Amino acid sequence: MQLSDLGQRICILGPSNSGKSTLAEAIARKRDLQIVHLDQLYHVPNTDWKPRPIDEFVALHDAAIAGDCWVMEGNYSKCMPQRFLRATGLILLDISTPASLLRYFRRTWFECERRGALEGGHDSVKWNMIYHISVTTQKNRKRYSIMFDQIDLPKVRLSSINTINKCYEQWGLKR
Repeated sequence: MQLSDLGQRICILGPSNSGKSTLAEAIARKRDLQIVHLDQLYHVPNTDWKPRPIDEFVALHDAAIAGDCWVMEGNYSKCMPQRFLRATGLILLDISTPASLLRYFRRTWFECERRGALEGGHDSVKWNMIYHISVTTQKNRKRYSIMFDQIDLPKVRLSSINTINKCYEQWGLKR
């Protein structure tokens, strides 16, 4: 599948630390699309990842999907129905739990700046995030796989870091 086959409103889903933000930014640069990082809409800036009130997040989300050309990365299943109604394409990153954990530790320990970071926030290793990646993601992985199979949009499933890297090459994307 070519990148252009995914249209002008692309959703990127996947486990935490699977590379959604990096891929979204590469696609946004290549296709001149607005980038939307859902973590930035869901959390209050200048906090240690404090969630916004849910109605405020939904309003921000719905305003973002109203745009004509975007690439949106993040999950937040509460808002997926309306997001998928506007989307023209879907990418599911489905890398392994050990790979996500490794990327999480690398990001929090070694990367000073990261794509999709919360304004004024600082990443640090948190037990609740380790639990989320190790336990919660397994439940979500099954749900997202079923949803991916059922959705009627142009779509791509990238199931390893290797296939993600090949996709960057095929689509001419730069990190």
